Amino acid sequence: MTASPALNPDPSAAVPAPAAPSLAFPGDAGLRQAALAWQDELARERRLSANTVEAYARDLRQFLAHRAARMGTPDLASLVALKPRDVRAFMAARRAEGVGGRSLMRALAGLRSFARHIEREGHGTVAALGAVRSPKVERRLPRPIPIPAARAMTGPELRAGEDREPWILARDAAVLALLYGSGLRISEALGLRAKDAPGRGIDTLTVLGKGAKTRMVPVLPVVGAAVTAYREACPYALAPDGPLFLGARGGALSPRIIQYAVAAMRGALGLPPSATPHALRHSFATHLLARQGELRAIQELLGHASLSTTQLYTRIDAARLMEAFDAAHPRAGTAPARRPAPRDPAQPPP
Repeated sequence: MTASPALNPDPSAAVPAPAAPSLAFPGDAGLRQAALAWQDELARERRLSANTVEAYARDLRQFLAHRAARMGTPDLASLVALKPRDVRAFMAARRAEGVGGRSLMRALAGLRSFARHIEREGHGTVAALGAVRSPKVERRLPRPIPIPAARAMTGPELRAGEDREPWILARDAAVLALLYGSGLRISEALGLRAKDAPGRGIDTLTVLGKGAKTRMVPVLPVVGAAVTAYREACPYALAPDGPLFLGARGGALSPRIIQYAVAAMRGALGLPPSATPHALRHSFATHLLARQGELRAIQELLGHASLSTTQLYTRIDAARLMEAFDAAHPRAGTAPARRPAPRDPAQPPP
């Protein structure tokens, strides 16, 4: 007698598929359980992004696989007993595989995070990780876009020949105008609510930036006019508490759409691949600095917590900093010039 499908469901549907072997943590049962608990802690308690959690977990799997290939199945006790040379050997192996300094720095940060977790759980301290210095990483920044090109990218005229609805061209121009005209991050521009939109006669805007910190940024008349032109052309009703910038179907606008738009402009303007939406924010800072903008003011406008970040971001060199110091410090330039000490006549000339 044939059983009904309800009584005998498909086994593949009833039993969840096991995790892919590549996603399993190498090690004994205790180590695997600790790694899974740590991964859950990163996501639920520390609320790290899914990409960051996966990157940390991937780095830990690679380290454990490296240890397993050399010392057999790793366990918590063997991790606590690690020597600095063991960690350096892993970093050297990854470097030999072509992994860059930034990825190695993240891997070390992930391993240290797991070490702190097992220490809190009472398994011991992985002292070796504290004895290894992080690799040096050269911070690369986008090149500033030339002023004529930046102006062209923030207006709808450059794309007038494209087969797109006028309101979409006006929307993209308004977003890019906020990036270049006010120094916003693309996430900050797309996170604006309709009721907070700048317009004609409004010369400031409150932005929610990184770390849920708010800052006030200036709004140039041309930027306010660009946002107003988009709002007047938008075919959808903008809810006051909803997003200011909408996609073609009325939902929240994806950053990817703006990235595609900028990529299309690069060809028309002859710009390199480094000309991205974020490069417009970078250009905002560097163009202000070139016109003798105050470093502290630029820091506030960009929303940087540290002045050192602004110095790097705007490619401040030592000569420019000393020039600002000489112009601002009350005692700058007042110290008498040093004179060489008189030579003893009894000593032969050099």
